[in-house]
Amino acid sequence: MTAAAPVKTKYEAVIGLETHCQLSTETKIFSTSSAAFGADPNTHVDPVTMGLPGVLPVLNEKVLEYAVKAGLALNCQIAPYSKFDRKQYFYPDLPKNYQISQFDLPIAEHGWLEIELIEDGEPVRKRIGVTRLHMEEDAGKLVHAGSDSLAGSTYSLVDYNRAGVPLVEIVSEPDIRSGAEAAAYAEEIRRIIRYLGVGDGNMQEGSLRCDVNISVRPVGQEEFGTKVEIKNMNSFSAIAKAIDYEIERQIAAVEAGEPIYQETRLWEEGPQRTKSMRLKEGSSDYRYFPEPDLPPIEVTADQLSQWKSELPELPAQKRKRYEEALGLSAYDTGVIADDRAVAEYFERAIATGASSKLVANWIMSDIAGYLNAEKLSITDTKLSAEALAEMVKLIEDGTISNKIGKDMLPALLKNGGSPKEIVESKGLSQISDPAEIEAMIDEVIAAHPDELAKFKAGKTKLKGFFVGQVMKRTGGRADPKLTNQLLGKKLSS
Repeated sequence: MTAAAPVKTKYEAVIGLETHCQLSTETKIFSTSSAAFGADPNTHVDPVTMGLPGVLPVLNEKVLEYAVKAGLALNCQIAPYSKFDRKQYFYPDLPKNYQISQFDLPIAEHGWLEIELIEDGEPVRKRIGVTRLHMEEDAGKLVHAGSDSLAGSTYSLVDYNRAGVPLVEIVSEPDIRSGAEAAAYAEEIRRIIRYLGVGDGNMQEGSLRCDVNISVRPVGQEEFGTKVEIKNMNSFSAIAKAIDYEIERQIAAVEAGEPIYQETRLWEEGPQRTKSMRLKEGSSDYRYFPEPDLPPIEVTADQLSQWKSELPELPAQKRKRYEEALGLSAYDTGVIADDRAVAEYFERAIATGASSKLVANWIMSDIAGYLNAEKLSITDTKLSAEALAEMVKLIEDGTISNKIGKDMLPALLKNGGSPKEIVESKGLSQISDPAEIEAMIDEVIAAHPDELAKFKAGKTKLKGFFVGQVMKRTGGRADPKLTNQLLGKKLSS
């Protein structure tokens, strides 16, 4: 759906995200069952998960620690006193038919994070407010299996493995104005969660899920429009596309004088559109009340100080340091700091004195290409950060050419080893002696009189052919810059 450009300028979107992040604890939030992903259906269950009579939940202390650390990383105020509440709602995949969550006294509130976008080649930064972060349990999973020929009807199966898995829900302020901003916000949330080590943020497995609330209003109007929620988005690109579609849909409805209902809509990936699912419930429909089986939560000053001291340098801090201290571009810092393991690998390499720009280039290009092709992470490679730095230094001081480095890299990534020792044992040092290179050039020119004649006749692009022949004769060891200079003189004489 598209709208005419003049109409779009009359309206602005008001967008907020509710992001559910699964925490990587070994056990569930209120019981001792495993919280791991991928087990056979209904094998990670216990009396608490199944809501059997007489059982009582007990808060997993690691969940509290992870929630506080996430709140601190999002610049939130950590509540010294908070509590759990029952969310009364029919959950077919939660046996006790209510969810334990936090309502009016969440563990963290009043935070923010900064997003970065590239517009017209320049970085643009924007601060997005975080209303709150609270702890809750996940529901199970319904599997719609199809049709039962004996019963003559469709049926669904339920897997309770995910029921009771710990979540933090992060609710943003309505500060987002486009699909691109929303995707950037969700990506930064995932980076932070991964940097902290409190979750894996895997959207394909449901470890990170985003619900979008969106409305439109005329530019300059203070009052919000009617809010619509969008669910069922399993990628950042789907978040951006769903929002942009919904903006256009709502603007078109307003222009046509049609009502916009407060509802929940689904994103359909195939036709690339949103579809109405149900009218949206309000908080009163959930009939919250304090959870009677769990005591209030008190975070002590010592606990808060300890957990704060354990926070790593976060993605935004790394990006800023890489730009200001190392002189990397906004693009380079974004790529290198995207993954904590990559950033730590990069920092170990430059700690030896290797050029930060050259190390970054190798990581972002050749190494990233190898890892993507082999479906590996940087921690899986046999090439240590120190060995990469050693190879970069060999290129910097002219011992080997960039081409020789590229030729060596696959074996180094697969088998490891010292680049310097490989260069010495295989005689791969770069040839930088002008007399030796000139002799090679003379041999190449003598062996190709027809190409020389064509060059003399004006086909100057053949210079590249002669350079290639010299490189071929030297096994790529001739100094490329010196070879070009000497060859230019020879061909023009």
